[in-house]
Amino acid sequence: MMSLRAVRKTRGEGSQRYSLVIPHLELAAGQQWALVGPSGSGKSTVLDLLALVLSPDASQRFEFASPAGHVDVSGLWRDARRNELAQLRSRQIGYVLQTGGLLSYLNVRDNIGLPRKLLGMSDDGTVERLAGQLEVGEQLNKKPQQLSVGQRQRVSCARALAHNPQLLLADEPTAALDPLNAMRVMHQLLARAREQGACCVIATHDEALAEQLGLQPLRIACVRDADGGVTATLEGER
Repeated sequence: MMSLRAVRKTRGEGSQRYSLVIPHLELAAGQQWALVGPSGSGKSTVLDLLALVLSPDASQRFEFASPAGHVDVSGLWRDARRNELAQLRSRQIGYVLQTGGLLSYLNVRDNIGLPRKLLGMSDDGTVERLAGQLEVGEQLNKKPQQLSVGQRQRVSCARALAHNPQLLLADEPTAALDPLNAMRVMHQLLARAREQGACCVIATHDEALAEQLGLQPLRIACVRDADGGVTATLEGER
């Protein structure tokens, strides 16, 4: 589905420099990954690159295999073809933000259904089905501010899955939850993604939870360089 080789992203200079290197990463349908590493190691940067919202500075290969064929993501960034990147992102990727990212002026039903509406997809009961599976079916007419933190996270998960994406990304989706609710939300998210055949990459600080859920680890290792900056390397399967 997604293939990366020698991808690099750098921010800052000298002692303030942070460089992320992805030597080799292959993501395939149905895989479920836990992106783990210390705080500040760049987990969100990895997710933003995979979500096509952050451009790489360099890459030997960065490809996405969509139903329409292989897409050269590196080429789209290089040629500033942002509309095509946005179309690929909106159709093929679901992203659960750490803060939830729900729109306060929309109710739960419309928040979940927003990706489908933007893509012109029909109302086929997907919103209600996902809401029920993620235990927010009774909250469909409520606004996000009327929900608990756990409920908001489940709504965010439902929204990310509503358009049946190929790739599901989640940035610390359970960071604000107690252990019991964290397990429930993660289990529900992964079960729905598995049902849809999506590939999942979930950034988490909770390695024990990731291991309990059977996620494959993607680790970020950081080293301090001679100039005082930091290089973080994603150590995926080779």
